[in-house]
Amino acid sequence: MEIKFDEKGLIPAIIQDSKTGEVLMLGYMNKEALEKTIEEGKVYFYSRSRKKLWMKGETSKNYLYVTKIFIDCDRDTLLILVNPEGNVCHTGNRSCFFEEISSGSNPPLYNFIYKLFSIIEDRKKSYNEKSYTSYLFQKGREVIAKKVGEEAMEVIIAYLNEDSEEIIKETSDLVYHLLILLSSSCIEPQKIFEELINRNLQGKQG
Repeated sequence: MEIKFDEKGLIPAIIQDSKTGEVLMLGYMNKEALEKTIEEGKVYFYSRSRKKLWMKGETSKNYLYVTKIFIDCDRDTLLILVNPEGNVCHTGNRSCFFEEISSGSNPPLYNFIYKLFSIIEDRKKSYNEKSYTSYLFQKGREVIAKKVGEEAMEVIIAYLNEDSEEIIKETSDLVYHLLILLSSSCIEPQKIFEELINRNLQGKQG
C-alpha cells in the first residue's frame, strides 16, 4: 500500500479513542515509527524537536494500544484507533483537545456515556470513601440491583404522573445506576449499542 510521507519523511497521525470516538491527540510518524506501531501494537511517534523515535507512554506508562489503523483517501494522513491507558495529554487531561475556542453543539451522547462509564470504572477499581459510586460497589450486586429497581420505579411513577421534569431527572438516575450495574457485570456500553444496532438491522426494532 502506498503511503505518502512528506518531504521530511513524516506523516500526521490522528489518535482516536476506539470506544468513545474522542480525538485524543495528533502526532507524526516516520516509516520506522509506523512499522513499530504495527508490529508491537503500541503507538510510536517521531519527535520533530528531538529528532528521534519515541513510544507514547514510555515515561508516563500511559500507553496507547492500537485496535485499527486507517489511511485517508489521499494517503497522506493516518487515523489510529486506540484503547488508551490513562490520560493522553502531558497536562494530565484525557485528550490534548480540551480547550474550546468557539461555541458549538454538544458532543454526541454516546461520547458522554463512555466518559461517565470510564469514571464509574475508576471508582470500581480505586475505592473512594467520599464516592457514592464506590459505596455501591462496596455493598455489592444485591444493593446495585435494588437501586436499579428503585430508580426504574421512580421513572414509572413520574411517567404516570405526567411530570416531564421528574421523568428527565429520574431517567438520568436510572441510566447512571444501569451503568454501574453494567460495570459490575464487566459489560461495556459498546455491547448495548451493538445489540441495539443489530436488532435494528434485523428489523426487530423501528
